[in-house]
Amino acid sequence: MIVTRFAPSPTGLLHLGHAFAAITAAEAGARFLLRIEDIDMARCAEEFVAAIFADLRWLGLDWEEPVLCQSRRNAAYRAALDRLDAQGLLYPCFCTRKEITDEIARIGEAPHASDLTASRSGPDGTAYPGTCRDLSADERRRKIGTGAAYALRLDAQKASALAGPLAFEEFGAGPNGEHGTIAVEPSGDIVLARKQMPAAYHLAVVVDDAHQGVARVTRGNDLFAATHVQRLLQALLALPAPDYAHHRLILDETGKKFSKRDRAVTLASLRESGVTPAAIRARLGL
Repeated sequence: MIVTRFAPSPTGLLHLGHAFAAITAAEAGARFLLRIEDIDMARCAEEFVAAIFADLRWLGLDWEEPVLCQSRRNAAYRAALDRLDAQGLLYPCFCTRKEITDEIARIGEAPHASDLTASRSGPDGTAYPGTCRDLSADERRRKIGTGAAYALRLDAQKASALAGPLAFEEFGAGPNGEHGTIAVEPSGDIVLARKQMPAAYHLAVVVDDAHQGVARVTRGNDLFAATHVQRLLQALLALPAPDYAHHRLILDETGKKFSKRDRAVTLASLRESGVTPAAIRARLGL
């Protein structure tokens, strides 16, 4: 039985892109789940959770109860982090975003750096250059003891060596028409947790997909690169690997993705203006 899910973050109102993703997920499986990805409590708001429910019901979608909320799953994420740490795969990173940007710029200015910088991309954009990866245990303890803010990163090289060759099944089109069995490519040292966030996106999503028994992940092809690191985390945590179906993105007339900041294309605004769910489906080509 194929189990699918739609997992929005309550940081704003749903728009046409969300409608396409939700309907696509609901129609791809025999069981459809809803997950609220509210792990970033600083940006999430309860009013948007209620709006998500209202918009999806207006579209005619039904989902199984109870709805899973990531904000109630901290213990599960901590257990996953502990397992990765026990394998020697985590390290604290004390770099600020500016320091990372400056270090990447210095690498790019170095002689013969073009081949290096060309490969420094990952599922979260430009890959972290590894500044804190080789800090000694004493230096890490000293920095932590000062109260310095830090994130926990995955040592991707160690993790890939431990997991060995991996692949995932792609039933969608992907950004370049990929489908079938796809080999997992190396990724950067992604952040898995921060002081103010018990789990970052990649860790939380694989833990929760396994917990909910999700068998096929349907999502936009802008997240295709994320599948590589998520498949790696599944292997490291001995979690089942779902199939994937990455679909096309819904773009505005300028070719850009819709934004939650653009109220004109939110489902709430369209509903208020008299647009029907049938008209939404027709506009989305569904």
